[in-house]
Amino acid sequence: MQHETIAQALAAACRSIDPVDARLLLEYVLHVNHAFLLTHPEHLLTGPQSAAFSQLIQKRAKGIPVAYLTGERPFYDLTFQVSEAVLIPRPETELLVEWALQQIAEEQIGRILDLGTGSGAIAITLAKHRSRSRVVAVDLSPDAIAVAQRNAKTLGVTNLEFVTGNWFDELSGEKFDLIVSNPPYVAARDPHLQQGDLRFEPALALSAGDDGLTCVNHIIATAPRHLAANGWLLLEHGYDQAEACRELLQQAGFNNICSKPDLAGIMRVSGGQLNFSM
Repeated sequence: MQHETIAQALAAACRSIDPVDARLLLEYVLHVNHAFLLTHPEHLLTGPQSAAFSQLIQKRAKGIPVAYLTGERPFYDLTFQVSEAVLIPRPETELLVEWALQQIAEEQIGRILDLGTGSGAIAITLAKHRSRSRVVAVDLSPDAIAVAQRNAKTLGVTNLEFVTGNWFDELSGEKFDLIVSNPPYVAARDPHLQQGDLRFEPALALSAGDDGLTCVNHIIATAPRHLAANGWLLLEHGYDQAEACRELLQQAGFNNICSKPDLAGIMRVSGGQLNFSM
């Protein structure tokens, strides 16, 4: 049996899947980085490596996301385990993390709440970078909580508490300096749900009502009861929902309301501050 080289394996894979996906999958199979593939095109794959790569290519060609095939996805400055129980962390959500970090000083002993934590990407990143703060991460799915707990353990984060529940239901009387969320915000009949990676991701984490604002509306309306004086609420939302989010924040009594664009220039995160004294 003739073994194939890295260059040959990638060329064959690129006939059926995206070249970037092929590279990521081959790096995963060989346990190497991108630089190794570039500098060792004549490196021979073993029989088992070729077979494993071929199987992954076939699955990717059917649409299964690369992150689910490798079981991991980089986010911010960490790498998270993922499964089909959780939404795949995306680069645009890093904007939410960056804005959140600006609201909590490194030396501050703050209370942070992440609603709909999924893999724990947002909560764990915030806990890692704000080690003096206490972070609470909530998700309705026990399977998602299990994934997030594994990530927290692997990444050595201990200033973090996980709660299985529906949004604020298990947090009676608790208040936070900062609440963040990447809630479901895709409209139920949005055709994008039947395209690309979204076809394989949990519907519970994606879709929310006919206009996609059901969860956003609930979070904004309920958050004031769980925010400390001058606390912030920051939310990721759909590409066309920024104006609606700002209006909801205004109706709920928030101040300093604004939206921020992602790297593509799309208004992706909106938030506001609740100014009151207790």
